[in-house]
Amino acid sequence: MPKESVWDYPRPPRLEQTAKRIRVIFAGKTIADTTRAYRLLETSHPPTYYIPPEDVAREYLTLLPEQKTFCEFKGTAVYWTIKIGERRSEQAAWSYPEPAKNYLALKNHFAFYASRADACFVDDEQVQSQPGDFYGGWITEGITGPFKGAKGTSGW
Repeated sequence: MPKESVWDYPRPPRLEQTAKRIRVIFAGKTIADTTRAYRLLETSHPPTYYIPPEDVAREYLTLLPEQKTFCEFKGTAVYWTIKIGERRSEQAAWSYPEPAKNYLALKNHFAFYASRADACFVDDEQVQSQPGDFYGGWITEGITGPFKGAKGTSGW
């Protein structure tokens, strides 16, 4: 199977549904599990997966109302901490409560940083996190870079 080059992804980003099984695991619990995710494809970034709120164990997430960022395409994101027992992962997920008009399908869907969970999967493949942790992309065997995010790549 040919690999997708992140350099073939568009800018502004393209949003597409995927039927692949997307899972997020933390502290032995499944935080998210869906076959109804969206994947966001943007030049130089591995895909970011957005999971419907119905497929996320919200009881383990705490909103950080003071933490927000702005994306020129998607709008204002809010951030979430995962807490299970004594384990915490700060700002492990984000969502768009009021996304920009071209990305309305993402409303209240959750994206997770692979580096801030114990494991994230696309189908049965455990993903690698995008370098630098700013963009939150998930790297799989089917994706090729180089990927923006590592030190020295912000000017790309």
